[in-house]
Amino acid sequence: MSAGQLGMEAPGPGARCPVQEQRARWERKRACTARELLETERRYQEQLGLVATYFVGILRAKGTLRPPERQALFGPWELIYGASQELLPHLEGGHWGRGLEGFCPHLELYTQFAANAETSQTTLQEQLKKSKRFRRFVKLQEGRPEFGGLQLQDLLPLPLQRLQQYENLVVALAENTSPNSPDHQQLTRAARLISDTAQRVHAIGQKQKNGQHLRRVQALLSGRRAKGLTSGRWFLRQGWLLVVPPRGEPRPRMFFLFSDVLVMAKPRPPLHLLQSGTFVCRAVYPMAQCHLQRVFGHSGGPCGGLLSLSFPHEKLLLMSTDREELLRWYHSLTLAISQKN
Repeated sequence: MSAGQLGMEAPGPGARCPVQEQRARWERKRACTARELLETERRYQEQLGLVATYFVGILRAKGTLRPPERQALFGPWELIYGASQELLPHLEGGHWGRGLEGFCPHLELYTQFAANAETSQTTLQEQLKKSKRFRRFVKLQEGRPEFGGLQLQDLLPLPLQRLQQYENLVVALAENTSPNSPDHQQLTRAARLISDTAQRVHAIGQKQKNGQHLRRVQALLSGRRAKGLTSGRWFLRQGWLLVVPPRGEPRPRMFFLFSDVLVMAKPRPPLHLLQSGTFVCRAVYPMAQCHLQRVFGHSGGPCGGLLSLSFPHEKLLLMSTDREELLRWYHSLTLAISQKN
């Protein structure tokens, strides 16, 4: 019986089955990702080389910075440059799995680089401020045409930016490589290891940013209750809110929200000679004991609404005329409460 008698049409000679079309799409995506990985690695290695040659190498030869300061500024930069020099020939030869698997033992350098990032930026600013010789050297090197107008402070975060690119590109390369391909397992392992490293580096960055926030807030706060207030906790949010008393007019107060406590502070008078622009800590509320409710449509006038915070021995009514801002505070407070319960 023919295909026509069965009510079916035989596929034409140019027809492609869905499996073949899917494989073709994978192959196109793989080729595109591989090309982007290769082209960006060439540019990355070029920029690593510029810093290694015109900054690290010459600073070592001239002795403009002492070795501890040079190490604090650049960390494992030259080792990261060497890892890229090992990787690039494999990519150029199309040996993606072998090259990336061989690259993975060098990922610890990126974790070390991230851990040193805050020290690096601090060292750069300190040396630019106190050393005329170093300041002149940096300006001279940045003026070279090879740098295309980029400054050293623009180039220092380069390895951490590249790690994020590695994660995106290598994961995409692994996902679009056929399981039957000889380098599928190597690419899959490399993608997992690079993603794990990127997560660790992200956590290091978050911890460093939190430390900066804590030091900034500690400098803003004064008073006996503020001593040691910002150690060992996570900063979540700060901003002005109106405290609505049982009687009388609402009073503006600055609030600092951490992972475990809410701090209410009052601004010091503008004419205060020594501490103008700072805040006196008035109260510290433990978030583990907080019960939070939203109250909208306050009858006292047009406003975004009210937040009711109940503690064992006190109740706070906080008001904002900005509904969106109040909603952001509500979400941040809910997060802090959930972390402590």
